[in-house]
Amino acid sequence: MYRVNFEEKDTVIRISREMMDLDAVSRLIDLVNMVAVLKDSRYGDARETIMTRMLGFPTGVGLIRDPAFNKGTAFSDKEREVLGLRGLLPPKVHDMENQVLRVLENFRRKPNDIEKYIFMISLQDRNKTLFYRIVTDYIEEMMPIIYTPTVGQACLEYGHIFRRPRGIFISAKDRGRMPELLRNWPYKDISIIVVTDGERILGLGDLGADGMGIPVGKLALYTACAGIHHSLSLPVTLDVGTENEDLLNDPLYIGLKQRRLRGAAFDDFVEEFIVAVEEVFPRALVQFEDFANKNAFRLLERYRQRICCFNDDIQGTAAVTVAGIYSALRVTGGRLRDQKFLFLGAGEAGLGTGDLMVSALMAEGLTVEEARARCWFVDSRGLVVKDRSDLTGHKLDYAHAFEFLPDFLTAVETLKPTAIIGVCGKPRMFTQPILETMARINERPLVFSLSNPTSNTECTAAEAYTWTEGRALYTSGSPFDPVVFQGKKLVPAQGNNVYIFPGVGLGVIASQARRVTPEMFFVAAKTLAAAVSADDLAQGSLFPSLTKIREVSAAIALAVAEVAYQRDLAARPRPDDLLAFIKAQMYEPQYQSYV
Repeated sequence: MYRVNFEEKDTVIRISREMMDLDAVSRLIDLVNMVAVLKDSRYGDARETIMTRMLGFPTGVGLIRDPAFNKGTAFSDKEREVLGLRGLLPPKVHDMENQVLRVLENFRRKPNDIEKYIFMISLQDRNKTLFYRIVTDYIEEMMPIIYTPTVGQACLEYGHIFRRPRGIFISAKDRGRMPELLRNWPYKDISIIVVTDGERILGLGDLGADGMGIPVGKLALYTACAGIHHSLSLPVTLDVGTENEDLLNDPLYIGLKQRRLRGAAFDDFVEEFIVAVEEVFPRALVQFEDFANKNAFRLLERYRQRICCFNDDIQGTAAVTVAGIYSALRVTGGRLRDQKFLFLGAGEAGLGTGDLMVSALMAEGLTVEEARARCWFVDSRGLVVKDRSDLTGHKLDYAHAFEFLPDFLTAVETLKPTAIIGVCGKPRMFTQPILETMARINERPLVFSLSNPTSNTECTAAEAYTWTEGRALYTSGSPFDPVVFQGKKLVPAQGNNVYIFPGVGLGVIASQARRVTPEMFFVAAKTLAAAVSADDLAQGSLFPSLTKIREVSAAIALAVAEVAYQRDLAARPRPDDLLAFIKAQMYEPQYQSYV
């Protein structure tokens, strides 16, 4: 807070650090001093109003319509007087607690999840502080609405439920002026960008510009779950066209109606975007999100040593999966090196998890060849083996010298894995015969059904428990209600990337890390697993309650920042108390007094 003295009286101007940078504060003080020389008595009690207008701080209707500063009926009588709000609001002043009650009452009477999504996004458009207060305090109820699984349906309907634009849309027609577009964003100190081209939205495929719901949702979770202030984040959609015929024929589609850029044209477009980010937001962490498999690995490899970036579909999914495996081994008593992992799906999530699993196994003393020998993959054509001539790219690392097996059930029966990990994006692929086989060859089979949204899950919690006689150690990418099996209540925790990426982002931002490394995701996985309590495991949960997510994110941020300092990747000098410093950076959604 900053105090400014007037000759006639003492006036306190309160400015939240989240609202202005230090240069703005300096300009504020200069302007306040200018106002202080106004001696004429006619300015009297109106001085605060004069300062407000000189500073460009919104007043009146403009203030009510600015979601970053709007407090709705929570504006105090003094604020209403000084900021020109008299008559624009009903006379009753409500505190945030009462506003939360009103929002929850209206939210809970909505008839379905998509209506709840629309309601909450509309609140975000009106009053960001109240939105984040509710999401933070009611994260278990809100996350399935503002993110998976409901965000998938929202993206499918995005052009039809569109109300207000969010983020920056950069289309194929904007070549040559990307810095200009980025500078149109009202906030200049951007610390994190989530960018998608919309080609592989969750398990729903190519949704083009309608995929903007994903970056918006991810960044909302960065704020709610790790306290990264919303003014520091920027969602971006690269609209390079779409192959989705339904969208191309939809009059309400919001993107370009053209086929996707491919090859060199696509690469040049992405390169121009990265160069623009380096110019306009040089300290920003870039998170690649929902790019197609054929581009995701390429882009990560191209830019990971050049800019501060990561791919959540590859690395975040890997970290949360490895954390779940570590948690499950606390129940089974086994060692990681004694497991055999069979993946259904050999795309970004599967291969990314395989890579991190190899790193974890090598940390236990195995060679890279020995580690890879414990990871097996089945893709749409069958078991990934050396004799297949159709294999390219990253799959070749996991092609074993073994007989070809045409389907997943045969692979389970032949390889006898201790864990099956579903990342194929296709529903009900973990059939009853597959799960019964897993239960026959394992006392406690590990069943990870990670595809989302819920409609694409490989199996439900009830199916996993029922078909394994209640012995499965189960987790899923989408939430499921508790299941009572033979009188025992089993609570399947959702293995969602939200346990990983907010904490990683917070650690990178707090240390101002110049790069994001695989080691950071490894320590994030170990930290998440350590946060799982004995009570969690006793009820079948391989992850902690979402109510602890901010605590978990802070712990992960600490581990990530430690890596940054140990590897000389941090641009910010190390604070004496790193954890205290990280927690001090975490935004708490509370109203500030403006006068």
